[in-house]
Amino acid sequence: MALVRRSAADLRREANADRLHTLLSEQAKFQLDARVGIGEVRSWRRSLPVLLADLADAGLGHVEVLLEHRLPHSPKRVDAVICGTHPRTGEPSYVLVELKQWSSAELVAYDLVRVPGYGADTLLHPVEQVRAYCQYLIDSTPALATRPHLVHGIAYLHNAQESGIASLKQHAPSEHGRLFTLEDRAELIEHLRAVLDREGSRTAALASADDFLNFHHAPSKPLLNLAAKEIQEREQFILLDEQKVAYEIVMRALHKARAASTKTVVVVLGGPGSGKSAIALSLVGELARSGRPVHHATGSSAFTNTMRKIAGRRNRRVQGLFKYFNNYTAAEPRELDVLICDEAHRIRETSVNRYTRREVRERAGRQIDELIDVASVPVFLLDENQIVRPGEMGSLDEITAAAEARGCELEVVHLHGQFRCGGSTAFDTWVARLLGLEPLPPLPWSQLALPLDDEFVVISAESPQAMESWLLMKQAEHGGTARMAAGYCWPWSDPIMADSGKCLVEDVVIGDWKRPWNAKPDKRVPDAPESYYWASDERGFGQVGCIYTAQGFEYDWAGVIFGPDFVRRDGRWVARRGHSHDPAVKKAGELQFAGLIRNTYKVLLTRGMRGVCLYSTDEETQAFLAEMAR
Repeated sequence: MALVRRSAADLRREANADRLHTLLSEQAKFQLDARVGIGEVRSWRRSLPVLLADLADAGLGHVEVLLEHRLPHSPKRVDAVICGTHPRTGEPSYVLVELKQWSSAELVAYDLVRVPGYGADTLLHPVEQVRAYCQYLIDSTPALATRPHLVHGIAYLHNAQESGIASLKQHAPSEHGRLFTLEDRAELIEHLRAVLDREGSRTAALASADDFLNFHHAPSKPLLNLAAKEIQEREQFILLDEQKVAYEIVMRALHKARAASTKTVVVVLGGPGSGKSAIALSLVGELARSGRPVHHATGSSAFTNTMRKIAGRRNRRVQGLFKYFNNYTAAEPRELDVLICDEAHRIRETSVNRYTRREVRERAGRQIDELIDVASVPVFLLDENQIVRPGEMGSLDEITAAAEARGCELEVVHLHGQFRCGGSTAFDTWVARLLGLEPLPPLPWSQLALPLDDEFVVISAESPQAMESWLLMKQAEHGGTARMAAGYCWPWSDPIMADSGKCLVEDVVIGDWKRPWNAKPDKRVPDAPESYYWASDERGFGQVGCIYTAQGFEYDWAGVIFGPDFVRRDGRWVARRGHSHDPAVKKAGELQFAGLIRNTYKVLLTRGMRGVCLYSTDEETQAFLAEMAR
């Protein structure tokens, strides 16, 4: 969906009357429920009139232009999409435009630039930015995946002369990414005429735009479905904006480390669904295929075991790339070129446990130091709001202090937006307000959801039976995977023997509805997936997942059962230790306990890619959730 859609000629009239930026601001307030910044308004006011004048001079006033069009299942917006027909084929033709006000910029790596006035920030090369937008759009749109030639991309630095951005011109042009400057205006007009028909009708341009806006979009590529191809064949994930910046910063830091023996710690900060694991797997795939020593490590048995199984199913050597944070107690410094620490919030004080050999225990230090020492470029992917167990201490402050103590350079990249949950940033806000993670009060989904958020479904269920039926219906009607997860509020029994053999115990009992938890680690049960694979194995639907099997994974349709450990009383949340069955969390102090329970439900609520269904066992809480989900 675009903030504004009109013909190029109509938009130029609005721009000439100095009204276009106001129109965009009003639509942003309506569609995004956000007040745009002064910088963005200034950009609209200065850049759009130039592009619209060029379209007029190219004889393309009749084409339809979509301004600030959001990519499917993504928070990213394209500055302009020009819709018309191709002059030779008569097919629809779409030109994605990325506009920059830069008058000068310097290439610092193949895909990274620095721009005066932007401080020390490293930005993505605009050609790479629009190329990735084109590829992401094609991959997310079945109708375009079979006809990628309909899509074109340009980056237009309309204030820049060649002398100010000469190094950026090294980027090879393609149909999905060409660079034009102030001095290239004649070439830009020629290129626009080559892909958009000057003789095309207004009716055809409207039809082209209608088709574009009505395309069916497939959800974002699931992480696990691509893991094997990513690691063993070639890059499959399309990284956008800050994701690609993070990737390139790591590759540049590795080059520096090999050339000058420098050591750089890279921290990538982002919430659930911001694309951290896609960055991780893109790096692992590229480095492994290049023969560079690289490991991917987590503190999660479920995630590491699943990656070993999925990514290494055709090549057992690949399984050795996936490790745990506590695997480096006896490692030598710089054994690896790159260590990617996914879910770095799960880093603990030390790596020792009751099974650690005495000689290793005696020389073991802090886990964060071990992880930094073992690689030339340690990379930490971090969400500080996903800490769900006592003893987890991964934070930006902790990593920064450890890096500085070891004389390392530090690079921090912030990921913005939401690629899970239908790409809905409003859902992130809704969850934060629902759980009291921000000071503003909770609001019903219908009041926070925006016109751009209609792809993501939020509902409540009257009972666990109704939730289960809804999930089954969504699977049947729309495909994808569905899972139920709950707070850890029921005992978790070992499997028992029955007449039919070993089976799971139906521990989760709500009225006359009974279901088992997912299998315990190392407790195999016929016809049920091992605990590590609950989220990815189709047999996982019959069990209820807990935080330790759901964290780090995604599925299409999420059912979340709020147990009696977290209830609403007198307009606020109350965490109740006596109703928790998590032996680790129950040991936490009062304030920490409440924070851990709150984070647990935040994680469970953000697993779904296409929709979430809520239910609480507590009557007052259920009434609250029903009101908030309407």
